[in-house]
Amino acid sequence: MQSNREDKSREKKTIGAEGNPWDIRIANFGRVIEFVNPFRTASLSVTGTSCSLNCAHCGGRYLGHMLPPERWKELDRTVVRSCLVSGGCAPDGRVPVDDRLEEVRELSREFRLNMHLGLISEAEAERIAAFASMVSFDFVVDDETIREVYGLPGTGRDYITTYQMLRRYMRVIPHICIGLKGGKIAGEYAALEALRELGAEAVIFIVFIPTPGTRYAALPPPALKEVGDVLAHARELFPKTPIYLGCMRPRGAYRDELDCIAIDCGINRIVLPSRKAREHAGKRGLEVVWKDECCAF
Repeated sequence: MQSNREDKSREKKTIGAEGNPWDIRIANFGRVIEFVNPFRTASLSVTGTSCSLNCAHCGGRYLGHMLPPERWKELDRTVVRSCLVSGGCAPDGRVPVDDRLEEVRELSREFRLNMHLGLISEAEAERIAAFASMVSFDFVVDDETIREVYGLPGTGRDYITTYQMLRRYMRVIPHICIGLKGGKIAGEYAALEALRELGAEAVIFIVFIPTPGTRYAALPPPALKEVGDVLAHARELFPKTPIYLGCMRPRGAYRDELDCIAIDCGINRIVLPSRKAREHAGKRGLEVVWKDECCAF
């Protein structure tokens, strides 16, 4: 499934008739914004540090800080309330949570579980559904991005079909990585259009981080204006749907500016907001509520 930039441009001119993103957020959500410090959510990898795909943007680098599921009893249950259960992908794009189902079952008796499952089968979804409080699903519809970043032979239709299937069994929150294709905007607008048709109870955005040791290490993150345009368009497309800015995004001066842009675009929730964003929220007259678990909960 490929994006259509001409259709995108025409649509952006008409959707804005409802008002600008800030006015839309005030009309539908008032002046409350949620900031998140997710220290009560632990991260576990069902594959340890192993990933078969070696994706261009990650290369398995983000698996290193996660615990293997057999060590879940080391978690401090006076602090931790929930867990992100993720891991590297198998060659077909699925996260093999089903292979560790007994440990996941034990884990679910103690904590709420947010599961990252990838392109799993319906049979796997049926088995996992009893233990998942929710599913975080990377929603990508641009065929070229899927091939270049993940090295998968599949298409955007595979992601759409899996998303629809998962929603029959579990609560699913789609994630869109802005600039996933090496910092370029390629398919983000098409993903939003697809979600408008399919439905979403919330949308989480993350932003491409140039990460040392990966194929995309030397590429810049997406231009801030382009990120802001995507966020603003999302607010216009989903006036009554919560929109979040997740933890995976560049740090430093980039984050300072990005977080303020996100606030102006009507974001409902930001994970680990920068100091400048906290100040900006106050200047815009927003009431801050702090959360302490993964933003998807």
